[in-house]
Amino acid sequence: MPLFSPSIPSSQANPNLWITLQNVYETFAICWPTTWEGMRNQVDQELCNQRLGQWSHRVVSRCKATVEIRGREHMQPRTVYLVMSNHESYYDIPFLFYAVGPRLRMLAKKELFRIPFFGSAMRGAGFIAIDRQHRKKALDSLQIAQQMLERGVHVWISPEGTRNHGSLLPFKQGGFHLAMQSKIPILPITLQGTRDILPRRHVRSRGGIGVDITIHPPINPLDYGSQAPKKSARQLAEAVRQRIEAPLL
Repeated sequence: MPLFSPSIPSSQANPNLWITLQNVYETFAICWPTTWEGMRNQVDQELCNQRLGQWSHRVVSRCKATVEIRGREHMQPRTVYLVMSNHESYYDIPFLFYAVGPRLRMLAKKELFRIPFFGSAMRGAGFIAIDRQHRKKALDSLQIAQQMLERGVHVWISPEGTRNHGSLLPFKQGGFHLAMQSKIPILPITLQGTRDILPRRHVRSRGGIGVDITIHPPINPLDYGSQAPKKSARQLAEAVRQRIEAPLL
């Protein structure tokens, strides 16, 4: 169901620094209490969930985006998912929380954890830093992600590893090995429109953009486990890629 006012073409939406500043404020507003609680070893994950849920709704509202979410019926309430999507913009994150719900954590590049307050809040809330340049450290991060999945928390991984420029980048294999090892179903999601809100290397956000979020049927990694591990992971990655890419073609 569309939310807020009808969307306008991105070519007609004026970039607005004020929208960006408002959303930066909203982000740091939830970082302060989490950082403080982390310093005192008093982080409450349920409280973090509440903050993340409220934050995602406020960010989406400030963007005045028209949001269409399709396929929510594919999410079973008592099932934990390894969420994978295309990565178009920094705004992917709040829109994913908006669509999937706040019981979600993410693997994020280690550089984000160096940002004052923001990084410590991410760490306190349970987000996972990943160093893709060091295989051992990356594997350790995937192990932490598996433990989180086992505790009933959805985990988002960007199989592309970074924001793309308009078409899907090659998929990295680590997340698919994690899915096969943990036997957790993958929930593919396609995001469309977040790039138009904040294109790569821009700082001014556009308001009133239409954002389409397609939640695809889950993919069971056990359906791809009959081959050698590397071949099975490649086949699983291709199946996920086809689902994510279909609405983009």
